[in-house]
Amino acid sequence: MEADKPCMSSSTSSTTTTTATSATDTTVSCCSALKCQPERFFPIYAMGNLGINSNSTAAVASEADSAVDSIWEAIRAEAKLEAEKEPILSSFLYASILSHDCLERALGFVLANRMQNPTLLATQLMDIFDNVIMHDSGIQRSIRQDIQAFKDRDPSCASYSWALLYLKGYHSLQSYRVANALWNQGRRVLALALQSRISEVFAVDIHPAAKIGEGILLDHGTGVVIGETAVVGNRVSLMQAVTLGGTGKETGDRHPQIGQGALIGAGATILGNIIVGEGAMIAAGSLVLKDIPPHSMVAGNPAMVVGRVEEQDPSMTMKHDASRDYFEHMATCCLERRSNGCAEGQSNGILHSRKN
Repeated sequence: MEADKPCMSSSTSSTTTTTATSATDTTVSCCSALKCQPERFFPIYAMGNLGINSNSTAAVASEADSAVDSIWEAIRAEAKLEAEKEPILSSFLYASILSHDCLERALGFVLANRMQNPTLLATQLMDIFDNVIMHDSGIQRSIRQDIQAFKDRDPSCASYSWALLYLKGYHSLQSYRVANALWNQGRRVLALALQSRISEVFAVDIHPAAKIGEGILLDHGTGVVIGETAVVGNRVSLMQAVTLGGTGKETGDRHPQIGQGALIGAGATILGNIIVGEGAMIAAGSLVLKDIPPHSMVAGNPAMVVGRVEEQDPSMTMKHDASRDYFEHMATCCLERRSNGCAEGQSNGILHSRKN
């Protein structure tokens, strides 16, 4: 199909295929309620909007087929407002959101442009993401539940479009979902290649074989490590620098299993084949080496139970200061021990000098 080029002069005929395809407006809608109808043309940005394969469109099996996708509609409305407020970003917003007919393809475009390199081109990555996401109703559901989690639980995320465009925690999580699907299809070399790029670009290392539920928040994302046999339940929130790691060189299940609704604070390290119960809260900087009962609050190095969580899902309320009283008590005790230790040390020193 020949692409319309209303914003291009004749001198652009020698541009790359990537740019040429970005001007295609005659896309097939993911569902009739979500047709992209841009009010005006914007300059072309990055790799542009690829031509849509109608065969892949027919394979979409999401809730949006029978109802308006409210999240996608909100994202489009937000993008239009942002384009009016910041005209300098209008090209970026058109290419990333407004030129697409559904959230799946917009997400694929954003991820492809973030993760491209000289050997994994944006067009190739776009094809990979499109082929996986458009045929997997589970991923289609997960990307919406995840973006809702970012919007609801991260106070710095003012809109759905912010999560889609700018938050690398969301980007790394959705890229993992594609890598996980490829891993389960037996395309493990490609899955590992994506894992490598996710780690390089987003500073998040999630093994493609790990099992992660829906409605997940990776707040900030930087430094998160999730091992091969780790299991993360639904509605879990993980802050930055969290490690779900193994111990030793044993094979088989060697990573933690995190129950649904758990909240894991920044810098927490959870090692080994242990179970963190549903609704548990792990304080920042804790080292967890044994099972945690459901709805327990743990803190320290090594971590110990310091209280009980009242909320059903602490991951939803994000109240990290719930263990503040415990830490204040521990700080007071530590200061007292240091003071007593210094006094004892001085007394022992005097006695020792007298004996000599």
